Amino acid sequence: MVHIGAIFDANSTEGAAAEISMSLAISDFYALHSNYRTRVVLHIRSTKELVGTAAAVMDLLRNVEVHAIIGPQLSDAAPFVIKLGEKTEVPILSFFDTSPTLSLAENPYFIRAVQDDSNQVKAIAAIVQEFEWYEAVIVYEDTDFSNGMISNLVDALQGNNIRVVYMIPIPTSAKDFQISRELDMLMTKQTRVFIVHMTTSLGSRFFTLVNKAGMMSEGYAWFMTTAMSNSINDMDPQVIDSMEGVLGIRPYVPMSNDLENFKQRWKRNLLLKKPNTSVTEPNIFSLWAYDTIWALARATERIEAADIFFNKNTNESSSTDFTGLGFSKIGPRLLNEILNTKFKGVSGEFHLVNGQLQTSTFELVNVIGRGERVVGYWTPDNGIFQKLGSTSNNKLKKIIWPGDSTRKPKCWGVPKLRIGIPVKLAFTQFVNSYKDSRTNETKCGGLSCDVFLAALDKLDFNVTYEFIPFEDKNGSMAGSYNELIEQVARKKYDAVVGDTTILANRTKYVDFTMPYTESGVAILVPVRQNKHSSMWIFFRPWSWDLWLSVLAACIITALVLRIMEHQTENTEFGVGAPPKRQLFLLVLFPFYALALPQREMVVKECSKFVLIIWLCLAFILMQSYTASLSSMLTLDQLQPTFDSVKDLREKGYYIGYKKNSFVKDLLLQLKFNDSKLIPYNTADEYLKALSKGSEYGGVAAIFEEIPYVRIFLAKYGSKFMMAGPTYRTDGFGFAFPKDSPLVPYLSRAILEVREGDIMDKIEERYFGDQKVPVSYAGPSISTESSSLKTYSFRRPFHHCRNCYIACSTHFRTLHLAETHFSGKTI
Repeated sequence: MVHIGAIFDANSTEGAAAEISMSLAISDFYALHSNYRTRVVLHIRSTKELVGTAAAVMDLLRNVEVHAIIGPQLSDAAPFVIKLGEKTEVPILSFFDTSPTLSLAENPYFIRAVQDDSNQVKAIAAIVQEFEWYEAVIVYEDTDFSNGMISNLVDALQGNNIRVVYMIPIPTSAKDFQISRELDMLMTKQTRVFIVHMTTSLGSRFFTLVNKAGMMSEGYAWFMTTAMSNSINDMDPQVIDSMEGVLGIRPYVPMSNDLENFKQRWKRNLLLKKPNTSVTEPNIFSLWAYDTIWALARATERIEAADIFFNKNTNESSSTDFTGLGFSKIGPRLLNEILNTKFKGVSGEFHLVNGQLQTSTFELVNVIGRGERVVGYWTPDNGIFQKLGSTSNNKLKKIIWPGDSTRKPKCWGVPKLRIGIPVKLAFTQFVNSYKDSRTNETKCGGLSCDVFLAALDKLDFNVTYEFIPFEDKNGSMAGSYNELIEQVARKKYDAVVGDTTILANRTKYVDFTMPYTESGVAILVPVRQNKHSSMWIFFRPWSWDLWLSVLAACIITALVLRIMEHQTENTEFGVGAPPKRQLFLLVLFPFYALALPQREMVVKECSKFVLIIWLCLAFILMQSYTASLSSMLTLDQLQPTFDSVKDLREKGYYIGYKKNSFVKDLLLQLKFNDSKLIPYNTADEYLKALSKGSEYGGVAAIFEEIPYVRIFLAKYGSKFMMAGPTYRTDGFGFAFPKDSPLVPYLSRAILEVREGDIMDKIEERYFGDQKVPVSYAGPSISTESSSLKTYSFRRPFHHCRNCYIACSTHFRTLHLAETHFSGKTI
């Protein structure tokens, strides 16, 4: 006889099922192996308390002298029982869930006859990733049993780029009102994916309260670990009914004839021993209990019967004295035989690796009504698939989610958004808030609000919201735009919608959607009037250095022609030409040739070549002069009144900007004097200030964002202009809290709005046909003259110089040749 102990709560669902399974296992095994020399005798101790468990194990070791112990069911008692087993060399086998922190390497006499949690957490992480959920909340039972597994689960989720937003521990002794308080807190958060790791006793209460809180509705996703999934059929039907739509994972048990036969006999025994129980089917613990007894019976048969005894300590000791315990003579060999036992049991292949039962295949179950349905499987090698051995591209069957929905929930939900909006006294084309007289709700119009609402319409989920003006008790804006956006970081608002510019320093505490309009800061200035009325306007197309260069080119060209033609019969440059005429032609010959092209003014071919080059250069100069003069006469009135930003700054002019905007910070960065900066609110105030000028109580220029300049110029464009340089920004966007899941969805929706005709219709609604392109930057303010310079014609002058040198060299060669041959024909 090999005495074996078992410690669990026989009145619990798992304990009662295990007791029936172990009884069946012993009778089945020895009915099949009647010729075996050994026989396992089971001694069950029922307890559900820590102290009771300690007393039970002492009784089994001291009085019964067991050679192996199955259990305990109570996870917190496992470390104590394992240490006693190691001291007495008695193997401890557990098919109940125990803490993964109990290292098998550090506890050699401990055998975990349940699935490996390392595979379970990998499966959970893979399934969560398959649903494209990138964040989740973990709710777990605050015991040693849960804490060890949770750390592994967090690592697995983070390894799949899934962020654990919150971890909510629930004590086993927690009251219903305490659990409800935690649920109320979770309802205020955006995350809607919950992973629950609890025993069935606490989990049943938890899901009942979840259903009462309204969190078992559409949009929520609940996922439970094997701690509950293994015992779904053992739970109260009303609890299961409140869990409809929940997903769970559990080890896969292959169907077999032995399993079907076991289930039938197990049910008959259940009705005989516990006729009033609500349990209808054996769970995975029942199967593991059955296989564990078979593994022990096989192992004991391989041990010599003569060695089966318990060495008792002869010293007298009390029943609670640990030092008085003996040790099992067969303990080490029995442990080794159990670890090497392999067989096909009712739960599948019984095979221990490093003291751990290996389970590689998990099934995903969906709670529907008062039952469950397998919707898919997971293995480490093949990942997720719909059917075992299937090659279908559909990884999972159709799932019923909470709220009787077939639509996959998002990983987050959107509570009613509190949207802060700026209070604007001007430029209401962008934001225009008002009270609805019927509902007394704040409504918002304008381009910014219309784009936001159009983007919401593009989302495939509903977002509720309320607009809250950022105003003080007087109805004015309660601060700057920076202060408005800071309210999001302070959680006063869930978002800010308006003409808020995307700036680098603002992205430190909020996230922006992609811009819905381009932007930038330009300078709004009055135009310069009637500048071309000066009598010297006809000299302005060329700079003075170019005028002198052209005159020098004329003289040099005439001089070259004079040298080349002086030996000819040429009446203009020849030997017989009057000196005064030759001097006149030296200065004006190129223009003379241009005005009278029909006259034969040169004789030699090389002279004609030089003249052609000059005429080409003169043609270029004339055309450039004409174009430059035309531009000055027609466009001169569009020139800004100031030559540069440096001029505005150093001369101490007053500069305007829009009140509460970031433009003031930009002006300070450009080293403008703070005392010279004047804020304004409306376009009419801009008009008055620019019209007065800096010297008469106004401003010389206004630095403003281009969209506002568009509106101003559409109304007062005849007297003012937008000038550069443009200080670029990223445009207007909507502000949300850091890492808000709404941002990528809204950004894609804004893209759709801008790519379609919706944006054109919105702009036409508020700006009409008078539009200035957003990207228009205006002419640059510069101190440089617009006149053409010599440098602009450096290439033509350079080629003329080379040609003149070549022709002069050729002329000297001919002249020497004529002298050498005394005028003979060459």
